[in-house]
Amino acid sequence: MMGSRKDCSLQCTHQFRRILTQQHLLIVTSLLLRTLNVYASSAGSYLQEGDAAVSLGDYTIAVRHYSRFIDLNPTAAIGYSKRSAVYVQQRKFREAISDLNKAVEVDPLFIQGYLNRGRLLRQSCRFDEAEKDFKRVLEINPEHSTSKKELSQVLHVRDSFLESSSAFDAGDDEKAQELLHKVFSLSPECTKARLLQAKLQLKRKDYDGVAVEAGQVLKQDESNLEALLLRGQAYFYLGDHDLALRHYQSGLRFDPEHSGLKKEYQKLKALIKKTKSADDAASKGKLRLAVEDYLAALNIAPDNHVHNVKLYMGLCTICVKLGRGKDAVQHCTSALKINEDLLDALVQRGEAKLIVEDFEGAVADFKEAAQRSPQDRGIRESLFKAEKLLKISKRKDWYKVLQIDQTASAADIKRAYKKLALQWHPDKNVDNREEAEEKFREIAEAYEILGDEEKRGRYDRGEDIEEQNMGGPGFDPFHGGGQTFTFHW
Repeated sequence: MMGSRKDCSLQCTHQFRRILTQQHLLIVTSLLLRTLNVYASSAGSYLQEGDAAVSLGDYTIAVRHYSRFIDLNPTAAIGYSKRSAVYVQQRKFREAISDLNKAVEVDPLFIQGYLNRGRLLRQSCRFDEAEKDFKRVLEINPEHSTSKKELSQVLHVRDSFLESSSAFDAGDDEKAQELLHKVFSLSPECTKARLLQAKLQLKRKDYDGVAVEAGQVLKQDESNLEALLLRGQAYFYLGDHDLALRHYQSGLRFDPEHSGLKKEYQKLKALIKKTKSADDAASKGKLRLAVEDYLAALNIAPDNHVHNVKLYMGLCTICVKLGRGKDAVQHCTSALKINEDLLDALVQRGEAKLIVEDFEGAVADFKEAAQRSPQDRGIRESLFKAEKLLKISKRKDWYKVLQIDQTASAADIKRAYKKLALQWHPDKNVDNREEAEEKFREIAEAYEILGDEEKRGRYDRGEDIEEQNMGGPGFDPFHGGGQTFTFHW
């Protein structure tokens, strides 16, 4: 009896333990399921909250929620796909492509991942990779119409880009530009196309456009050497040498032996050095040395108009001071061709024209300058001087008529007059009486002015005395004015 009771007790104990174990398993399983439900519910909420943030345009918050979902579900392609879409909105294309790489890695049959990645690759001109993605979709679903269309577009835009590059190399800029428009319509983030566009703009001297296009490339890749070179050249021609140097130096830090960057950097350093040398020489009064340095600076970069206008102005001003009128006119004109609004260049050219006795040209320049700056007293005085010299240049040179110079004495004037009057007296020139009368009349008029101290003084000062001379413009020493002419011995 005692043994039976003991056996029964042991059996009951084992059965009880089995019951407890089963209940424990049920409890654990229930807790686990409950945890999984909470986990799934939490992960799903991150997707929902991410979607809500996207709808509000709060992409930073959206990325945070999608990232939490990915942390909880690292093998779910949907999380990577949604976050990549937000990165695209933020123009973080590298991050977007990286997420799509992960999406198709965890789900090799994820069609939307291949489509989205192919589109991004096409926009970035990674045509061969994009082609593979669209073909992969067609392997999964041969009837996928969207992928067929995308594949056709990527092949078309790749051909357009290649043709555009060939046209540029052949010098057909118009065709290259036309084809680039087609490329940008399907590949707006294409770095290679932007660089080609910048090169076309550089040839057209659209330096602001070059800076913008190259800048867009550098936003995506700050180490792009071609973009750094092009943007440096743009700022060089825009006259911002500090920014140009900064771009060249950045590029040379990435590649110290880059030939294009080295060449442009050295050219700019030489230009800055030679210009400073010229300015220093001019400020110290070493005018001839300044001219040499300004000319040397012009030879370094003859097409850098924004900077060279300053060099031409330096040459213009100094050559006027040196009395080198012809050179001054040339340099002032060069400055005005670059910038026609340079008032000082116009005034200096007027002064240069006075030196070369182009009085009409000087008057024209000073008149234009006076119209632009009517309150400038110095310009008005220069205009008056030029008009006076022009008037003097158009009157008869009585000294030349009497064949004497302006320093001649009164006795010299009288001797010259007697000699020429006898030589050209009409009675002694019967065979050429008309010519002699004209010459004799000129000689008499010259002596009437130069032989009179007061009239000579007024003549030398440029005053108008012709109409007051010898009875007015109708003077005739033989028959005019009711008087007869007699020699003055």
